[in-house]
Amino acid sequence: MFKVLAVLCIFVVVTLAKPADEYTDKYDGVNIDEILNNKRLLQGYCNCLLDKGPCSPDGAELKRVLPEAIENNCEKCSEKHKNAARKVLKHVYEKEKDCWDPLEKKYDPKGDYKKRYKDSEFAEGINL
Repeated sequence: MFKVLAVLCIFVVVTLAKPADEYTDKYDGVNIDEILNNKRLLQGYCNCLLDKGPCSPDGAELKRVLPEAIENNCEKCSEKHKNAARKVLKHVYEKEKDCWDPLEKKYDPKGDYKKRYKDSEFAEGINL
């Protein structure tokens, strides 16, 4: 009986608990459109991600989680994170090649992630 109760408790905790490994929502209020439509702001984020300049607090957080998020298909991302990532990916890939090309070289030097995401739902509407 004790074993059954213990297994049930573990199941409930695992099922109902919010994953501790979920990315922070602290920066969910950042205005993505404002950044994408301001060349100076966008270049600051690119420089941060490429180790070419200082990072704002939200840029530093992005830089910290980006490699893992790319690797694990954004498993720890909220829906809001995924939507923002799609918007940024589409904009930077299509309109900011001077930022995209070095980012791709740094974060996907072999093109493995590009192949993985190319036909995925995540990249729908983006001609990778």
